[in-house]
Amino acid sequence: MNDNTPTSTQAGHAPTMGQRLGYILGRTQPEDLHPWVVNDVTGPGATRRYATRCLIPLVPILAGLMFIPGPWIIRISMVLLLFLPFVYFLFALKSIYLRHRLVSHGLDPELLNTHKKQRLAQERDSYESRYRRTQ
Repeated sequence: MNDNTPTSTQAGHAPTMGQRLGYILGRTQPEDLHPWVVNDVTGPGATRRYATRCLIPLVPILAGLMFIPGPWIIRISMVLLLFLPFVYFLFALKSIYLRHRLVSHGLDPELLNTHKKQRLAQERDSYESRYRRTQ
């Protein structure tokens, strides 16, 4: 990682509506929006945004299955047979997809682990302050 790589703490301006729509559809953002991309992928609420963006296209398909003639139990079973594995794999592949988003923007994929590294460092410091032996 170089010195000018943006971190999630740096504030950047937000994209326009067209840029945001392009981002949701998979386009890359210009370099001046890279701090916003890092915050979107690694910042607070990233998992919620990721899940929302992936689940919204599934809703019309699941709603359409409810109009297939037959007993309600069959309709609900069809919806659950699609929805439950989809959600399972959605969260199982979350880190791979978010890492891909960072790489596609030319950013360091290790930025995805910054919050985890910070938390582990705090836990290590807390442990050492409690149990460290003085010699």
